Amino acid sequence: MLIIWGRKTSSNVQALMWCVGELGLQFVRHDVGHRYGGTDTAAFCALNPNSTVPVLQDGDNPPLWETGAILLYLANRYATGGFWPEDLLARTEVDRWAEWAKLNIALGFTAPVFWRVVRTPEAERDLRAIDTAVNAFEQKLDIAEQQLASHPFLSGDAFSLADIQFGHVLYRYHDIGINRKPLPHLRAYYAKLMQRPAFQEHVMVSYDELRA
Repeated sequence: MLIIWGRKTSSNVQALMWCVGELGLQFVRHDVGHRYGGTDTAAFCALNPNSTVPVLQDGDNPPLWETGAILLYLANRYATGGFWPEDLLARTEVDRWAEWAKLNIALGFTAPVFWRVVRTPEAERDLRAIDTAVNAFEQKLDIAEQQLASHPFLSGDAFSLADIQFGHVLYRYHDIGINRKPLPHLRAYYAKLMQRPAFQEHVMVSYDELRA
């Protein structure tokens, strides 16, 4: 049984929960962070000295923090097939795109775009800064657009850990009030993600509680 600490509206928690859902793992999740508080307690700091979510504990193993490390742990321990291939070169290809997505997509969207649009009062929004951030973010999406033009999923023919790291921000990207450039292959890919039950349950989640 996995124990997970983190609110369901955290994008990092959503990536973790989507992965857990895809792998069909049993879990208990505790709402921690933002409006729920709890990250500054001594008990939580003992789990994660950074006082951030998510945190995962698998049985009697020590608690894990840092989303990317947690996802790699779950993939190595529980995944099979194309999600986390046994072949080294195939696995490295998945890992390459997962790392790219973590550094360029998740970090390029959440604070620069999402926080400025959703978590900032309308009267205080810097529209020029938002446009600049969206343009920079979509330059990275252009790379995914080219990849998805010839592959059904980000790292190749099979749904994988790379799609978790990449795809978990796409619901908010397509839902918030911004102008988006036409990226037809990305849009078709996103439509496929929306058909996945674990994506529907853990990623297509209301973020109203985060609105300024």
